[in-house]
Amino acid sequence: MSTALDHTPEHRSRATSISASIHQPASPPGVWATASTYAVRTIRQFVRTPQLLVVNAVTSIMFLLIFRFVFGGAIQTGEVEYVNFLIPALAAVSGLFAGGAVGVAEDLESGLYDRLRSLPIPRPAVLLGRSMADTALNTWGTVITVIVGFMVGFRVNGGLVAALAAFGLCILFSASFTWLMIFLGLVSGSAQAAQGMSFSVFPLIFVSSAYVPVESMPGWLQPIAENQPVSAMVGAVRALVLGGDTEALLGHSTSWFVVRSLLWSAVILVVFGSLAARRFARL
Repeated sequence: MSTALDHTPEHRSRATSISASIHQPASPPGVWATASTYAVRTIRQFVRTPQLLVVNAVTSIMFLLIFRFVFGGAIQTGEVEYVNFLIPALAAVSGLFAGGAVGVAEDLESGLYDRLRSLPIPRPAVLLGRSMADTALNTWGTVITVIVGFMVGFRVNGGLVAALAAFGLCILFSASFTWLMIFLGLVSGSAQAAQGMSFSVFPLIFVSSAYVPVESMPGWLQPIAENQPVSAMVGAVRALVLGGDTEALLGHSTSWFVVRSLLWSAVILVVFGSLAARRFARL
């Protein structure tokens, strides 16, 4: 039996509030919550699959040792010691050797993206989370490259602030290229195909100033090597690390290299971020 108290305005207001809290659905997660959750999930996957961390580190070390001790004696770099010419370049491009495309293709094959797309979450945030996780893995490879580089004779001559700025540029460049790898993973169709497609960046790495001076290349190839993103980023990292009169050592000032590297990073991010988001929306 209801009492008079049950019909007081205060009681009706409290009942309405309780009913609303029970039946009102929770608001969907935002971009940052979705991206960070997916990034943490992917990083945990990396940790539970230590082969990924080992392969990433071993690949970086392998290229470093081969060029430092096998090819280094035959490559002339003028007043700059080859080890100081090489290590900044390896740190800048270490993220390009990671297998982010394969991980994206595996998630696609497993149906993970289908399940995520059925949830009320911002869809591009899933790709952002993947980029964040891959950037963290690439940072691991960059740190290993720098540590081993110091062990084989690399030295920083530009000061601590410049060295930290160079490291930040390496991470920024790696982050922008994760979007290229995400796009390749989405269009590949399988992990095996993604593995092969990820090797498409190798010509970009080797036809650059990363391992040899551009002046040593054929005349028709030099303009291509000089005006591409890897050369701009490698030049920026190298100039910051070397310090001194970089225009005399590298042909351009530090600011010239840094501005070009930032512009290339922005272009890569916008172009392949847009392509990846559009492809993901059509899955």
